[in-house]
Amino acid sequence: MIISIIILNYKTKEFTLSLLDSLFKNYKKEIEENKIEIILADNASGDDSIASFKKSKHFLKIKIIENKENFGFSKGNNIAAKEASGTYLLFLNSDTKVMDKGFLKMTDFLDKNNNIGILGGKLNNENGSRQASCAKFYTPFNLLLMLLGLERFGLLRESPSEIKQVDWVSGACLMIKRSLFEKLKGFDESFFMYIEDMELCFRAKQAGFLTYFYEDIKLIHKNLGSSNKNFAILNIYKGLLYFYKKHMKNNYLTVRMMMRLKAKILNFFGKEPYGQALKILRQ
Repeated sequence: MIISIIILNYKTKEFTLSLLDSLFKNYKKEIEENKIEIILADNASGDDSIASFKKSKHFLKIKIIENKENFGFSKGNNIAAKEASGTYLLFLNSDTKVMDKGFLKMTDFLDKNNNIGILGGKLNNENGSRQASCAKFYTPFNLLLMLLGLERFGLLRESPSEIKQVDWVSGACLMIKRSLFEKLKGFDESFFMYIEDMELCFRAKQAGFLTYFYEDIKLIHKNLGSSNKNFAILNIYKGLLYFYKKHMKNNYLTVRMMMRLKAKILNFFGKEPYGQALKILRQ
């Protein structure tokens, strides 16, 4: 088994079914030869997702895990990863669509570079434009740039036109050696959703492994297809606070103060969900 593709579903049935169709269209031979397996974990969607997956023409070729509650991105993926047998784990968002056989090229690249532990694939928007899917670690200075809204100008996030070393890559398409994932004990389950991908790459670097961005792949990602903006903002704030508590304690109070100042300003102007963010920052 070369690749275990792990997909987490939470109320994204139509996206997930479309993704499965695209995977079987491009990797039917590899799936039938048991070189690629697909593990689909449902985070207690509470709708007809499971029934729809079992009715799918691909049902006999996928492994379905029915979680009893919504465990979030980190724990949901960790549960699925324990069922994987591939040399490489590929975490793939349910709101992506595969357009070529690039995942095999990614494994070839990792096979030739033992010092690289994590590889992130290029993501395109539905209109063909590129998504900034790799970035610099949120050091206090970089976090300040993000809070000032300068991230949108490419100062922190980018989509390179070449294969290159980066600090971290998006969890929407993240490939990692299974042995390394197990060594790192998976995603930190204190993150419900967001920031967990950066933190995993941070720990991989501490363990002596590099993270690379892989450009030679065609993958469409419907950004926020499985979330919404307010939910994202709140969980990014929670995730950043936890990240600093865990890895950069000396900067925690400074970072919290910067985040609180931005939340106060935007809450004053009635911007949602910064009132809720202030409650998080007071804890």
